[in-house]
Amino acid sequence: MNLRYLWNRILKKMRGVAIRNSSVHRTSKIEAGSQFVCSKMDKYSYCGYDCKIINCNIGAFCSIADEVVIGGAQHPTKWIAMSPVFFEGRDSVKQKFSEYRREPDLKTVIENDVWIGDCSLIKAGCKIATGAVVGMGSVVTHDIGPYEIWAGNPARMIRKRFDEKMINDLLKSEWWNLSDKEIKKRAKYVKNPLKFIEDEV
Repeated sequence: MNLRYLWNRILKKMRGVAIRNSSVHRTSKIEAGSQFVCSKMDKYSYCGYDCKIINCNIGAFCSIADEVVIGGAQHPTKWIAMSPVFFEGRDSVKQKFSEYRREPDLKTVIENDVWIGDCSLIKAGCKIATGAVVGMGSVVTHDIGPYEIWAGNPARMIRKRFDEKMINDLLKSEWWNLSDKEIKKRAKYVKNPLKFIEDEV
């Protein structure tokens, strides 16, 4: 193995993660350089390197690539000014002319088995439903339905992963809530959704 590559990987991982007021399931992973604030991540999910995830609930079996931004604070567009010099609390600018409370940050919801590609931006308050795919570099400003594939800036729906019957059957199965033992038993059908559903019945 190339020593320079190995050394760079070690340095990348040494940066650590910033997790605050959050919970991460013991089977899940937040990679180095990422911020995970006021958020929750369920089982067998991960986010890659250098992500920023704020005020977000993430379900099980989600795959979030590198440099993804989800959620974040909203500036008060109905005030005369949007600068933090008028907000309460600490911020980037030290000066305070007033300390008015902003509206609470919107909660972003990423359901189960969602895949979000590199460098995607997800606006605060959006809901990305189970089984959805967000293509790399996408800017998501609207909710995304179950098993839909979206991409672009702004993101638009490209297609659905399955037909409506299969989508409904997969949602009804709630396979992500099964025990590890049951999932392992059915894993042989991971490439064949129809057989997976038949085994479930």
